[in-house]
Amino acid sequence: MKKILTLAPVIVASVVLMGPARAADEWVMLGEQTIKSVDPSVNINSEGNRWEKDVKWVKLSAEGADVDIEKVVLHWDNRRDDTISHLGVLKSGGQTAAKDAPGRKGRLTRVTVQYKILNDAKTATLKVWGYD
Repeated sequence: MKKILTLAPVIVASVVLMGPARAADEWVMLGEQTIKSVDPSVNINSEGNRWEKDVKWVKLSAEGADVDIEKVVLHWDNRRDDTISHLGVLKSGGQTAAKDAPGRKGRLTRVTVQYKILNDAKTATLKVWGYD
């Protein structure tokens, strides 16, 4: 019993020093933007603090209409931008394959997307997702 009582302050101190637990290993929405058929491209800024933008993978999803994605530029903080061309048609309710961040993790600042909305739809919503 005496040994347990002497270790209790050490255990409490190590839990306090670790800080609050943060959810990890899940997809979180970094940003979203309503796009219009009359516009050729959009910039979607990442929301959240620097730790929320620090992701392992990135993907896009579309809602409201099918979107033909011609080019995507992933803008990273302190890393070279990644350009993905001829991504193809992203169906409404669908998502792209995940793209690796540069290095072990990367901080995504924004995404630039060149697109065409299909089937005479006027608007759609694009969402940027990050996996932490």
